[in-house]
Amino acid sequence: MFFVRRLALPALAMISMAIVSASTSARDPLVFVTAFAPGEKGGIHAYEFDSNSGKLKPLPRTGGVENPFFLALSPDKKFLYSIHAKAFGGKEKEQVAAYEVVGRTGELKLLNRQSSEGQASCYLDVDKTGKVAVVANYTSGSVASLPIKADGSLGEPASFHQHKGSSVNPKRQKEPHAHCIVVSPDNRYAYSADLGLDQLLCYKLDPATAKLTPNVPPSSKTPAGAGPRHLTFHPKGKQAYVINELLNSVTVFDYDPASGALTEKQTISTLPKDFTGTSYCADLKITPDGRYLYGTNRGHDSIAAYRIEDDGRLALVAIEPSLGKGPQNLAITPDGGWLLCANMPGKNVAVFKIEGSSGQLKSAGEPTSQPSPSCIMIVP
Repeated sequence: MFFVRRLALPALAMISMAIVSASTSARDPLVFVTAFAPGEKGGIHAYEFDSNSGKLKPLPRTGGVENPFFLALSPDKKFLYSIHAKAFGGKEKEQVAAYEVVGRTGELKLLNRQSSEGQASCYLDVDKTGKVAVVANYTSGSVASLPIKADGSLGEPASFHQHKGSSVNPKRQKEPHAHCIVVSPDNRYAYSADLGLDQLLCYKLDPATAKLTPNVPPSSKTPAGAGPRHLTFHPKGKQAYVINELLNSVTVFDYDPASGALTEKQTISTLPKDFTGTSYCADLKITPDGRYLYGTNRGHDSIAAYRIEDDGRLALVAIEPSLGKGPQNLAITPDGGWLLCANMPGKNVAVFKIEGSSGQLKSAGEPTSQPSPSCIMIVP
């Protein structure tokens, strides 16, 4: 009996360790959602996400951040970056704020703020090394890069680029409007979708200096009047997808990592053929396995779901109600099982189950009420 016990104890310890490891790896994600508003009404709300039911459990809210239109997360998930603007789109330059994610409580600790070098700062991204933050400024039509220090705080801007030009829509494209800036999967480039120019401007990225320099070729074009807004890459790194705000469509580009060139291969509508109202696209996201893409329609108030074919082209699966007015931003859980939608003027966050076999969306129940949700960031 004594001999058997001596053998069993190590085995029990190994089983116990395995159970702890499994429960840790399967922990429920944190979700941060911005409240896009000035003064004390602005803030970053925190939630715990139930991966079984799709429910959001409220956690403490972070105040002292005004008009936090967009968020970005460091690769190690330790730091969160937010837009901070006392008067969004006003005359003063806005800021990027750095926060430490404190444990799993939802608490955020402010580290510092630095200038975004522009107005109506609307998009943030962090490079794969965690050493560079990039920001797009809509009203002023510019982009900038900021170094990230070892403690997660931000240094002063390392580079700044002013876009120039116009396009065919006299109301929305008289001047440049940089609407996003996204780092490529290989960390060699950063691409800015400029709604005012109908262009995707490409910059070489140097993580060592945190600087952006114009690439050759410097840009790729979207269809005239499309108004490119947000851009994302396929997980395999062979295609880039751009959602066009003004023409309500998604354009697929082949990506050449050697040159940075993007070559258009397909443009597909996000709206039903019989829709005759006014609508504008906002955001798009791809599931981690690269099988499905989702894009939002503000006006039609819906989410378009697509299957991604082997060659990267899109095939429409369905167009589902977003369960709120003005779907602004999307996020997909790391396991690819759930999609969250921020309905900004609708003042709620809706959760959908992603059907793995089809890509269709199924509501997880009544959306969670929240003031002016503009961006969702999931922390595994």
